[in-house]
Amino acid sequence: MAASLLHHEKVETTIPKAREVARFAERLITAAKAEDLSARRRVARHIHDRELQAKLFDVLVPRYKARSGGYTQLIRKGPRLSDGSEIGILKLVS
Repeated sequence: MAASLLHHEKVETTIPKAREVARFAERLITAAKAEDLSARRRVARHIHDRELQAKLFDVLVPRYKARSGGYTQLIRKGPRLSDGSEIGILKLVS
């Protein structure tokens, strides 16, 4: 789900899943900000798609270079009709 978030920059899911994905994605972006071989290998452990790795290092890291954290935003959408679980939209901050 973190790969989908990084690829589409937005994902809709339940609130507990969104919180967990946000924690993981924030760690990935923070690790990638080092922009060295070690950082590329740490990211490659979790993200296997080379195009997504390239997007992370070429597009997202320069965007968040000045930020020290808080790369994601969770917007609550309301309960799902079928089972009533809270739905939210997790997106990357521009």
